[in-house]
Amino acid sequence: MENLLNLWLSSGANQITSGQFTMILIGLVLLFLAIRKNFEPLLLVPIGFGGILANIPGAHLALSAAETALTSGDALVLAQMAQILGVESTSDIYALKAALSSAPAAVHAQATQYALDAGFSNGMLYNFYSVAIASGVAPLVIFMGVGAMTDFGPLLANPRTLFLGAAAQFGIFATVLGAVGLSVAGIMDFSIADAAAIGIIGGADGPTAIYVSSLLAPDLLGAIAVAAYSYMALVPLIQPPIMRALTTPEERKIEMVQLRHVSKREKIVFPLLLLILVALFLPDAAPLLGMFCFGNLMRECGVVTRLSDTAQNALINITTIFLGLSVGSKLAADKFLDPKTLGILALGIIAFAIGTAAGVLMAKLLNLVSKHKVNPLIGSAGVSAVPMAARVSNKLGLEANPHNFLLMHAMGPNVAGVIGSAVAAGVMITMVRAMTG
Repeated sequence: MENLLNLWLSSGANQITSGQFTMILIGLVLLFLAIRKNFEPLLLVPIGFGGILANIPGAHLALSAAETALTSGDALVLAQMAQILGVESTSDIYALKAALSSAPAAVHAQATQYALDAGFSNGMLYNFYSVAIASGVAPLVIFMGVGAMTDFGPLLANPRTLFLGAAAQFGIFATVLGAVGLSVAGIMDFSIADAAAIGIIGGADGPTAIYVSSLLAPDLLGAIAVAAYSYMALVPLIQPPIMRALTTPEERKIEMVQLRHVSKREKIVFPLLLLILVALFLPDAAPLLGMFCFGNLMRECGVVTRLSDTAQNALINITTIFLGLSVGSKLAADKFLDPKTLGILALGIIAFAIGTAAGVLMAKLLNLVSKHKVNPLIGSAGVSAVPMAARVSNKLGLEANPHNFLLMHAMGPNVAGVIGSAVAAGVMITMVRAMTG
């Protein structure tokens, strides 16, 4: 009987909290949206499954060795950890966790080593996160794969669309101001680093959002990633009402002239020139933009077809699996179930809306000074949800005019949006580091 009692006490069913149960349900919802509704399935399937794994009670899959020691260690272990962290031995588990998260690197390393010596180990998802995201590797590898799949032809054929991609990044900076405003008003408690990480959601670029949040606000990474990919999947629902509200039927009927042919030499030179110019002025944008341009160079140079194919397919798919599971590790109940999450979700959709509106309005502004008219619908593709935003522009154009094929025209601002979000990420990282010392 005693053995049965011990078995029950150590079971997950006995240890589960209401927060963990809620997060397991949220993980199942993400899987439902990905599988049944086809909402960004390549990311939401591993993220949702990772969220379920992270909240299995007693498994500690998303915890470091030190966190596991604090969660399941006996009184002697807790007393020793308290001594290392410099807090009272009578402190509760929440105070000990807070002390661990804010501990200097040397103290954190000492606590980790003690936990390892005491027989505790890092959880599986924690190791995935350390290798894939904490190191910054996974988002950069995915950006390389995206670069290998990107054709700069539409952008080079119509350079004006670069302005549309740049304008759509206004959503990022407006959202940063919104996050800071919520903090000033006392509604939310976002630091300037938190605000910068949240703002990147407005770029509609998942890898960029993950990369920036891993550097500036790791605790918010789960909510930011879920918001970014969820709203990217909802682009066909979010954008059309804004696009229709800001354009007239006549503007939506505008037919754009055929794009000129772009030579292979132009396509090879452009990523090299782009990287050098941006990196010279904004070094913090070099990692993201460098990998993006490298992937594109492999595609366009024509002499490393095997490498390009690997970057576009096997490598990016493998990395996506571990990236998704790593993001799911941040959906643990104690990190995700927080009022800040609601603020992030609200600011995220506002960022998308502002970015879409800014792109459309910039297209209308270009028409005032251009000989060849631009269909304002392609301005919404400046948010870098490639290629979904471009397809939305094309769909609304065809609704207004059955002969209005805007897809290739919309790919120009769409690709410009990817470049813009990487540059905006560099600006955010540079500004936050300067402000926080």
